[in-house]
Amino acid sequence: MTQNILIVDDDTGIVSALTMLIKSEGYWACTARSPDQALVAIREQDFSLILMDLNYSLDTTSGDEGLELVAAIRKLDEQVPIVVMTGWGTIEVAVEAMKFGANDFIQKPWENDRLLAIIKNQIQLANSQKRSLKLSVHNRLLREEASPDSNIIAEAPATKRILDTLNQVVKSDIGVLLTGENGTGKSMFASYLHNQSGRCEETFVAVNMGAVTETLFESEMFGHVKGAFTDAKSSRIGRFELADEGTLFLDEIANTPYSQQGKLLRVLETSQFEKVGSSRTQTVDVRLIAATNADLEKAVEEGLFRKDLLYRINTIVIEIPPLRNRVEDIIPLANAFLRRASEKYGKPQLPVDPRAQSALMSYAWPGNVRELSHVMERAQILCKTSSIQIKDFGLGGGQVFLKSMDKAGVRNNTQSLSEIERDAIIERLDHFDGDAVRAAQSLGLSRSAFYRKLQKAKT
Repeated sequence: MTQNILIVDDDTGIVSALTMLIKSEGYWACTARSPDQALVAIREQDFSLILMDLNYSLDTTSGDEGLELVAAIRKLDEQVPIVVMTGWGTIEVAVEAMKFGANDFIQKPWENDRLLAIIKNQIQLANSQKRSLKLSVHNRLLREEASPDSNIIAEAPATKRILDTLNQVVKSDIGVLLTGENGTGKSMFASYLHNQSGRCEETFVAVNMGAVTETLFESEMFGHVKGAFTDAKSSRIGRFELADEGTLFLDEIANTPYSQQGKLLRVLETSQFEKVGSSRTQTVDVRLIAATNADLEKAVEEGLFRKDLLYRINTIVIEIPPLRNRVEDIIPLANAFLRRASEKYGKPQLPVDPRAQSALMSYAWPGNVRELSHVMERAQILCKTSSIQIKDFGLGGGQVFLKSMDKAGVRNNTQSLSEIERDAIIERLDHFDGDAVRAAQSLGLSRSAFYRKLQKAKT
């Protein structure tokens, strides 16, 4: 990203020389001839560095105007590097400027190499400090919110198709809208998209829009400056700034307050925003991923969601199917959740009994992947045997036990064909210790046909 430097000096010759030097090194240059002009420019846009004289037309020796300008800049921006320029006889004024908030100084007449080195070092230091601050805020948010696991398990054909689509758009910055029921793992797919993209070294910032209240929307999304409102005792970085050069994931986007959707649309279209309490426009570069379990077209018709915002976020729409339609993923996911639980609680990972595996694949999973995660964590903690049994899931016998078998394990004589098929499949799984490939082969079925029949039987 090109660095933009503001040059503040009332000497036309100096401004011209500095502008040529800075542009020759690939920087953008903006100029101001007075402290007032400089403050106007700083309020209107971001700068990577401010290079400023300490003396202006009202007073050419004391440096008071320059010191006042440094203090005024610091009230507007606490982080932008300030390099002051001073004559040979006023080094003490430059030192005083450092106390007011300047970062470094250069003497006039300057040496080009030294000036460029100072500029480069100060910009690099500011960028490093900004990344450290973003990382600190991001880590705090990760502690407060669940961090998505981006390890995608894709055994089911439906999941493989999703990954194929994501891999087609992963290297672009095109916006993606993920749809599907609650708990299907939309945040995991969003995290996967970020981790495979060119922005993977930058931050992935997830925001649950359903938890952002209307009154705090602007502060949460765009940040605020110190003193912007009664409780603003310090400045705050908003989610857009935190995600700069990275990825912003807006989960449950349908819950965005209607009154704030226009402000969200503006920053998505222009990449510009202002912090609460500041008139200075900031620019960000974010890759947007949104998610919802709502019908946004219907929300538009009902006046709950802006049509222009919908068109802005739905360039690529990917529907995440429910877990009941991804049967092949269930056992691998269950084992992954058991492994995570065993690491979390410092206990050996327990195997899942074949009959319990069959029950997992037969269950409808109304809570989808999220429910499976909770069930397996519970089973890992509460299991009292050497392997996890059906009773350890705590789902209720009527939902997962084989209804077609009586308590003695004898087959009913009133079963339907689908029930007989289901029992045959589950019994064969039991016989082969949960090995789906061998069970399918023994029945003369392909693995995909085997899972389709199991899925059909349970519905």
